[in-house]
Amino acid sequence: MIFRFSIFSRVSVSALIGVAVLWAAAVNVPAQGGAKDWIVLKDCRVIANPANDGDSFHVSVGPKEYLFRLYFVDAPETDEMTPRRLVAQAKYFGITVPQAIEVGRRAKEFVDEKLATPFTIFTHMSDAMGQSRLERFYAFVQTKDGDLGEQLVRNGLARVYGFKATPPGLKSSRIEFDKLQQYENKARQETVGAWGVSAGRLNAHPQTPSAFSSFVADGKSRSRSTPADSSAFVSPIPQPVASRPNSSPVGMSRSHAKEKTPLGEIDINTATEKELTTVPGIGHVMAARIISARPFRSADDLKKVSGIGDKKYAQIRPYFQ
Repeated sequence: MIFRFSIFSRVSVSALIGVAVLWAAAVNVPAQGGAKDWIVLKDCRVIANPANDGDSFHVSVGPKEYLFRLYFVDAPETDEMTPRRLVAQAKYFGITVPQAIEVGRRAKEFVDEKLATPFTIFTHMSDAMGQSRLERFYAFVQTKDGDLGEQLVRNGLARVYGFKATPPGLKSSRIEFDKLQQYENKARQETVGAWGVSAGRLNAHPQTPSAFSSFVADGKSRSRSTPADSSAFVSPIPQPVASRPNSSPVGMSRSHAKEKTPLGEIDINTATEKELTTVPGIGHVMAARIISARPFRSADDLKKVSGIGDKKYAQIRPYFQ
């Protein structure tokens, strides 16, 4: 879930092809490409796939298939294939692992319901890793009711956790983070979703209505509690991609370097090698040493890993939970 760190992010051949196709077929972007520009994909449709879950799903954009993962949120797993991750998710909600799986399956059903009608995606094509044959990208997903991540958290079906980005139209990722945290607090207080699964309230609806965000790429962001009109999702300059010689998929990939690894979000006992190497100061050799030294009682035990002295520890410790 953590973005891979390097001076310039590595973009695979499949990613370059994916970006090129998106630009040619379904995307309207500003005339001057830059780190803050969003690729806007309209009329997206979810593709049924056994690997889909509450925060990651296959999507069709025209004739092409892509895999997207939501920013900011993490829904429980739907099976026991990743036991360590399930344990962490169950602990977060204060429930058992079987209950966490139950919540994960309900989150998947919830997403299927919300994505039953065409939706809009905002993405930078930032690598979200994953184990699928398709490269996975981070995205904000706009349904007819507003931002999908916010809806999941408000219904207690996901936690505020994961890679962050400043949403379209906002000036800081902190604005969205604070809003999601408020939704999580409300879901906990009302014991809905994972927060109420032990009391039989997994499918309970929130007691108070919420205004979910409708992000737009023209610098304005709105919140609404009623279905969003599709006309809200318009790109600033609706002209053919071919008329923009200064815009290119490679130029988009360079913006990745401006995104930073979030602090305090990496689980020392479950992080993959790729996730560990997103931390400044941790290369593949050090990541392998950390993995071989597991399990840790806490991230404080990083001091015991060979090659991690006081200076290195002080540099990397803030990135772990």
